[in-house]
Amino acid sequence: MQGNFRILGYLVGSALAVTLSVAQAAGFELKPFKNELFAYPRVLEQSKNGAFLRLDYQIQRDLRDRDEIPERRVEGRYVSSRPSWYVRERSAVLAGNKRKHIRVGAPDADTKLLLLYLHGKGGNRKQGNADWTFGGNFNRLKNLMVRNRGVYLSPDVKLASSRGTQEIRELIAQYREEAPQAKVIVACGSMGSQVCYGLADQAGVAGPLSGLMFLGGATDQRLSTSEAYKTGVPIVFGHGSADRVYSWEKQYQLFEVLTGKKKQYPVRFRLFETGSHGTPIRMIDWRDEINWILSISSKARQ
Repeated sequence: MQGNFRILGYLVGSALAVTLSVAQAAGFELKPFKNELFAYPRVLEQSKNGAFLRLDYQIQRDLRDRDEIPERRVEGRYVSSRPSWYVRERSAVLAGNKRKHIRVGAPDADTKLLLLYLHGKGGNRKQGNADWTFGGNFNRLKNLMVRNRGVYLSPDVKLASSRGTQEIRELIAQYREEAPQAKVIVACGSMGSQVCYGLADQAGVAGPLSGLMFLGGATDQRLSTSEAYKTGVPIVFGHGSADRVYSWEKQYQLFEVLTGKKKQYPVRFRLFETGSHGTPIRMIDWRDEINWILSISSKARQ
């Protein structure tokens, strides 16, 4: 029965993505990798032409049955060791301070995508490099990047400060020098969302961004007047309905503000029913959401 739900979720996700296939075919997209394992569960509700999905997250099926040791070690079939050959720890001077980050892949003129994951409170650069926790979802992301001429960065971030935004701004700029053609997507977990809001709000930073992802993030209404919003940067929200740290309802209200001001604005909301604060990081379908962002970014430049 669990397998049937997973297959059904995969088929529904494929059907929802079919309208994007033409646009994606014309540009760069991430090739499939373990799609059947990481596809979204059953869709309970959808609206706004699929921009909003309420998804059937079940802690027994999607966490306890998936992990050998719940929340500490996922089953081996969810993990591939290939990215380990490309993992490097690096440091850079950012906003006057030496800061460490983990890099997966080597930037060059042929790099297609630069993706950053920004951790939340109590986290560090190692969170986004974790292969065996969060259901193996970071391992899948790393595989998607190294198999598709991408570079993935998981930096230490100074949260709740404009300095953190400046540090990430400078880190992106440094990597752009080595990979000038790469599209840039920034994904922010939990309190790291405050840095993403800062990036969106700064003219000259948001313009070159290809997408923003908020996973279990805080809500900041300045997004609706930000430089990112004005320039049409695609945005993805992921949230658990039982999140006790940040309310999904407030984040959904922001989603509605964005769609209300511009009915065709490229924004998605993925709500994991009964999911907690960390559920979106475990359950977000990286390939589906990144390819959607890339398809919108490609269309905007045509």
